[in-house]
Amino acid sequence: MSQEYKELHDLMVDRAHTYGMLARLFRIEVDQETLRELQGMRFPTATGSAAVDDGYRMLFNYLKTAWEDSITELAIDYVRTFIGHGVNGYSAAYPFESVYTSERRLLMQEARAEVLATLRENNLKRGSWNEGEDHIALELEFMQRLSLRCADALAACDEDEAIRQLSVQHTFMKDHLMNWIPMFVMDMLKFSKTGFYRGLGTLLWGYVEFDEGIVSELLEGAQEDAA
Repeated sequence: MSQEYKELHDLMVDRAHTYGMLARLFRIEVDQETLRELQGMRFPTATGSAAVDDGYRMLFNYLKTAWEDSITELAIDYVRTFIGHGVNGYSAAYPFESVYTSERRLLMQEARAEVLATLRENNLKRGSWNEGEDHIALELEFMQRLSLRCADALAACDEDEAIRQLSVQHTFMKDHLMNWIPMFVMDMLKFSKTGFYRGLGTLLWGYVEFDEGIVSELLEGAQEDAA
């Protein structure tokens, strides 16, 4: 593997790791093992994105003072932020694209069908959980898995396949992630009370926006090389 391919391979692995971490934190509440793992992580401090840096700093500031009882606090805030106690689509930051892209803020709408089609086109399944395909955690896992596929293609020196995987990711980011995450994060900041979930929301939008710029740049470079 050339040095250029190795650097791109490592970038794809790093991207997959970040998307995987975000997916895990949105999928279910933080448990004791996850809390300890997060407290042992070294978060970046100068990523090139002010929003990403802010998100990591908010997470770090919460985690450095967290202790065993924080698990209960985080569980309560998870419910408050993502589930709520209302009967309409405006009582929490509901983690489904359909809520933010359908006229009546309903689940299981067009966005879910589109994401399901994209998964099938790329020979991926949602796994054993029962949430809709347009859940934020599953959309982030989709990015994680395609980033790993891109890394595998680079390891095999298959440039065409690596570009194809990047193109699928970029289309998904533009058609889905960037289409609703800004509104979702605004609701997270509205409903969450802990620095942890406020930081997670800030990190989510900052990272997706920053990553879209990276992927766009890589694809533009590939097009210029081909020309």
